Amino acid sequence: MKVLYNDGHVDECPADEVTHVVRHSAAHIMAQAIKRLYPEADFAYGPATEGGFYYDVDLGDKTLSEDDLPAIEDEMRRIVKENLKFSVFELPREEAIALMEERGEKYKVEHIGDLPEDARITFYQQGDYIDMCVGPHLTYTKGLKAFKLTGVSGAYWKADSSNKMLTRVNGTAFATKDELEQHLKMLEEAKRRDHRKIGREMDLFMMRDEAPGFPFFLPNGMILKNELLNYWREIHHKAGYVEISTPQIMSKHLWETSGHWDHYKDNMYSTIIDDEEYCIKPMNCPGGVLVYKSRPHSYRELPIRAGEIGLVHRHEMRGALHGLFRVRCFNQDDAHLFVTPEQLTDEIVGVVNLIDSVYQKFGFTYHLELSTRPEDSMGSDEDWERAEAGLKEALERLGKDYVINEGDGAFYGPKIDFHLEDCLGRTWQCGTVQLDFQMPQNFDLEYVDADGSKKRPIMLHRVCFGSIERFIGILIEHFEGKFPTWLAPCQVKVLPVSEKSRDYARGVTEQLEAVGIRAVLDERDEKIGYKIREARNIDRPPYMLIIGEKEVEAGNISVRDRSNETHAEELTAFIERVRAEIDERR
Repeated sequence: MKVLYNDGHVDECPADEVTHVVRHSAAHIMAQAIKRLYPEADFAYGPATEGGFYYDVDLGDKTLSEDDLPAIEDEMRRIVKENLKFSVFELPREEAIALMEERGEKYKVEHIGDLPEDARITFYQQGDYIDMCVGPHLTYTKGLKAFKLTGVSGAYWKADSSNKMLTRVNGTAFATKDELEQHLKMLEEAKRRDHRKIGREMDLFMMRDEAPGFPFFLPNGMILKNELLNYWREIHHKAGYVEISTPQIMSKHLWETSGHWDHYKDNMYSTIIDDEEYCIKPMNCPGGVLVYKSRPHSYRELPIRAGEIGLVHRHEMRGALHGLFRVRCFNQDDAHLFVTPEQLTDEIVGVVNLIDSVYQKFGFTYHLELSTRPEDSMGSDEDWERAEAGLKEALERLGKDYVINEGDGAFYGPKIDFHLEDCLGRTWQCGTVQLDFQMPQNFDLEYVDADGSKKRPIMLHRVCFGSIERFIGILIEHFEGKFPTWLAPCQVKVLPVSEKSRDYARGVTEQLEAVGIRAVLDERDEKIGYKIREARNIDRPPYMLIIGEKEVEAGNISVRDRSNETHAEELTAFIERVRAEIDERR
């Protein structure tokens, strides 16, 4: 595929950039279509994204809805059919401003003002539409062969709530119709697996307008959550971790010392107690530091591995909230390790292996990213070089492939991020290992070395699940609510066919419960077909036991699993098999 670069030359597009160029060009074609339909439209940003493209647009008093998208798509098809040629030109800053002012593009004028003085300002044009852009783009509009508009939402200009709310029109595009069709099927499947929908059906959690962004976990959801935490505690105990708990509210001075206040205050909640400002913790690490600092330590005690399931609060924009994926309070499965320089690589290797075992348990594949120093960071160049080298050494010892994610580290140190891939091929950043020289220095942490001298420990921050709530949302969608037996809120649904088999079914249920199997008896006077369908669609248990007169006479059970096959089995054999599944967390 040929593309037009911003210096005016046309060349073959690298294979790994084709989708990005197609989507970027689709954003321009969509903007041109919107401008034709709504001449008053004023455009802000319109980039290609990992999943598609969007354009933020100011339509004055006009608002768009999903019902308006077909008309915009039709106009886009007309533009594609017209086969307009893309051209590019460059202007000096003053002329660029004048052009945008002449065309009534106030957001583009402001954007030019944000550019460095020496920035090249280039424009792409197709037909009567001109857009400030660095490209590259298709050579003709006919090159856009497969696109779909997917929704509308609100977005503040420059993501600042003090600015005007704009309309964001979202879409996706691919180089071929087959790729688009596959993607749309994936979107439909994702819609079917939406954790908010399944969460309601299975009574796992709820959200309320009285507490936006603060999830309520229902009894079934608490079973799921507690099973995850039981598993977390078990594997961490075996790996030599101790568990601590730190306060949710601590003095603002603590967060100033840690550096979080300067880098994170816009996302923190605060309150006044006894005329002093306190903060509700957005993360657990300063509390873990205070636990370490509470008494002297010898090198013989290190490494110290302190885990905490800590409830944290972070201020998120209301428009960004999304089920369990983006909330304002969540439990984070933090651990903070305090190590000597000699122990550093071994401890990172141990953490990576632990996180790997967790993801294998749930059947996730993943890739690793090593995120380096961001612009907004603390510490010396020497510290950052040492920290990044330590993480690289551990990954190389493990033989793990990884990519460098420049400038995306935490403000206090570089990190290794685990990006999970779910059954739909979507990726989620969950686990992380972060190396920190800064916080031990800020809090003057020490240990007494073998020669009696005082040394500063290195601190490792790490999570396996990340946000427990978000991880539960991922699991709901990954498994479509059909959890492994050990996690399932309802492990066995007992379904008597009629009143004649009800007493026997009660006895079966009691035997299951007596050995710790979560069993639910459906005694309603409903047809067995209805009960089976409802159990399959709502409770989604790994097993259903169909109890009729035949089972009563034979003294056994009919077992229906998720393959929808039914077979007869002795109750004792079934109990032994299911208990093994639960105990081994298969």
